[in-house]
Amino acid sequence: MKRSVLTRYRVMAYVTAVMLLILCSCMVAKYGFDTGADLTFAVSQAHGVLFMIYLVFAFDLGSKAKWPFGKLLWVLVSGTIPLAAFFVERTIRAEVEPLVEGAPVGARA
Repeated sequence: MKRSVLTRYRVMAYVTAVMLLILCSCMVAKYGFDTGADLTFAVSQAHGVLFMIYLVFAFDLGSKAKWPFGKLLWVLVSGTIPLAAFFVERTIRAEVEPLVEGAPVGARA
């Protein structure tokens, strides 16, 4: 497996997780304090597009790493749970790093 597959997934996992946290903050402002409706709309649209890209990259990584369906589903759903993507990304990176071409034998960071 190429390193770029893992890198794409990692970047999108972080971007999606950060955007979800921003979206949650905007939702609190919108519904809790009745402000920021336009910002919430823009952030939700951006998060939706980025989440679709995350799904494609996570599915690509999962198919190349030959994950069972349950694990793939958990990785895909982790992008919808605030903070979960940060922890799942770290676990996935540790598991997939040895599968990357040219990775040193003890490749765990």
